[in-house]
Amino acid sequence: MNDGGTVDAAAPGVAGTLKARPLGLDSFRENIVVLARCSHVLRPERLRGSRKVELRAGGRSLLASTMIGDDDLVGPDEIGLPQPLFRRLGVKPGDLVQIAPARPPESLGAIRDKVAGAALSDATLAAVARDLAAHRWSDMEVAAFLVACASFMSPEETLGLTRGMIDAGGRLDWGDRLIVDKHCIGGIPGNRTSLIIVPIVAAHGLYIPKTSSRAITSPAGTADTMEVLARVDLTEAEMRDVVETCGGCIVWGGKVDLSPADDVLISVERPLGIDTPDQMVASILSKKVAAGVGRLVIDVPVGPSAKVRNADDAHKLKKLFEFVAGNLGLQIEVVFTDGAQPIGRGVGPLLEARDVRAVLANDPDAPEALREKAIQLAGRLLEADPALPGGMGEARARELLRSGAARDKMDAIIAAQGPSPISPVLGGLVHEVRAGRHGAVQGIDCLGIAQVARLAGAPTDAGAGIELLKRVGDTVRQGEPLYRIYGSDASDFGFAVEAAERESGYAVGLS
Repeated sequence: MNDGGTVDAAAPGVAGTLKARPLGLDSFRENIVVLARCSHVLRPERLRGSRKVELRAGGRSLLASTMIGDDDLVGPDEIGLPQPLFRRLGVKPGDLVQIAPARPPESLGAIRDKVAGAALSDATLAAVARDLAAHRWSDMEVAAFLVACASFMSPEETLGLTRGMIDAGGRLDWGDRLIVDKHCIGGIPGNRTSLIIVPIVAAHGLYIPKTSSRAITSPAGTADTMEVLARVDLTEAEMRDVVETCGGCIVWGGKVDLSPADDVLISVERPLGIDTPDQMVASILSKKVAAGVGRLVIDVPVGPSAKVRNADDAHKLKKLFEFVAGNLGLQIEVVFTDGAQPIGRGVGPLLEARDVRAVLANDPDAPEALREKAIQLAGRLLEADPALPGGMGEARARELLRSGAARDKMDAIIAAQGPSPISPVLGGLVHEVRAGRHGAVQGIDCLGIAQVARLAGAPTDAGAGIELLKRVGDTVRQGEPLYRIYGSDASDFGFAVEAAERESGYAVGLS
């Protein structure tokens, strides 16, 4: 076995060949094959010890889990390939696929070692990243690795994993240009500052090729919200064209093969709700280094219901970011921001995109907190421009927003990336959550609000989510609406309404 996840030509145990048959099934990220119970080359009884098989076709090799089909799903001389695996293997219907019982990847030993309390070496972590990127681990194995590593990784292991994730994918080279970016660790609803910062920074003249993951535990990620406005699944060549034309872009990082192992980890973290500091640092920094970023501002919201709850945890996370980034040659600035309540009014892709548009259009009714935070963080990035006098970054950012230059730049980026493949419509099911007493809003549970929005269908349903009507400090009367829930699917909407009525997420006390 070589270290790229392929099999030597003389690999033992090859059982034979079967004809590829595409199936109208979506197995999501997992590689799954369907064999006939009376398969000519690999009977089910041979797989009792392990359900995994190794497939080879056209010089490619992948591991897959097996399912047994009866009736006419697949013939005895065929191998059924759901759509994701059919694409990854690069075959055509009827092509011959070589199949054999699989040897487990040696990198799986990292799970047992970590459960036993061992520190994983750089070589082991690099092998893990390579096999993840090559789809050689099942979701169950990925989940075991994430749980085994949760809060039990040293800074050196986090650095090793980050390096391995970078090396397992492609890297963008922008020559001598200064490439800047901003990233938020997440956890605060409506915190969609990147879609305002990118056009501000690009309008100034700095390059900011923004790559983003989709939402992990939130109701919307940057890529989810941008997809309301434009296409985000750009190839590397398309991304480069947009950046050369506009100075910036906002795209989904998974399409350009930047840290592909991270996309695999995220796909399992999302349903499990796992987002540990170590995995977070490795995820963010691997993507940014692979994207060619030289200067990065990291937004760390701190608040009672944010991912980071107190100053001690914030400083620990800051030091971990600085340790890993410093060893990777990446200049970073970690900024602690207010995470006590949601930033914008909208929570969910379409509603957050609406807030972004309002800020860029200088709408006087646009969310003030979102506008000011975006200006602050954009100003930090503009300070990287050696031609700009020190301390003038924030003033320059405000000028670019007020003049309409940022709005015009966003319009150009949207046009260059192309029309969105989705047609989001605000959910037609609406429910208002009302105050149970007179008083003032004393606190808003960011996690609780995010959970209600996700129950309503966000981010999968771009038009689902929450519109916040009250902020901390606002006075309310009994029965006055605190927020509105929007949804399209009756069952999802019902779960969201039930959860909100049980616990609204708003603390209202005497003013």
